[in-house]
Amino acid sequence: MENDKMGDISNECSDAFDNILESRRSIRFFKDEIPPKEYVEDIIRAGLFAPYAAQAVDENEYFRKFIVISKNSEKMKEVAEIAKNKVKIMSEQLNAQMEENPYLKEKAKSFSKRLELFAEKGVLGIGTAPYYIVVAEKKGVPPVEQQSLAHCLQNMWLKAASLDLGFHLVSATAQMEENKDFCEILGINPGEWGLNGCAVGYPEEIPPETSRPAVSEVTMWID
Repeated sequence: MENDKMGDISNECSDAFDNILESRRSIRFFKDEIPPKEYVEDIIRAGLFAPYAAQAVDENEYFRKFIVISKNSEKMKEVAEIAKNKVKIMSEQLNAQMEENPYLKEKAKSFSKRLELFAEKGVLGIGTAPYYIVVAEKKGVPPVEQQSLAHCLQNMWLKAASLDLGFHLVSATAQMEENKDFCEILGINPGEWGLNGCAVGYPEEIPPETSRPAVSEVTMWID
């Protein structure tokens, strides 16, 4: 009987996890309603439990930091402007490279237009949701901080989905790790931390589910 009960609990947990995975969406538009602080802390806690490169961070317990910036704060206005200016520079550099590289000119069209839009209107997710969360991972050897940040943000994304909160990955944050003004606001030294970030809030609308191929279509077994 005990084994049967444990099996039922295991199946329930597995089904619940599948539901969270399938409900995960990238949200572009958020309501003004502010999520409870406890929810944001739960999301951060999920990020703390993500895998990390133990060899790179050695025995440093505080290798990962979370900086939560509220939408209507003065600091949000500052980081939004800093990020916008950075993306403008990136857009100009990419366009110059595209003029010299026919292959890049063809392949980077969509990305170039996206950068131009952000350079004009601001980076999506910074100031467009109740919270912008920057995650900082201490750099080390081997240099795998971005891989660790990816694990961290995935955990945070899934936890947000479990709380019916919207989540948007603000990948432009990764380009700000050397920016003195940006890092000063975060309270970290430029270049010492890998960065990435996300926007969190209640979704204005839920995008439709994206289709995925069947497992059998993308799996090869080697016995």
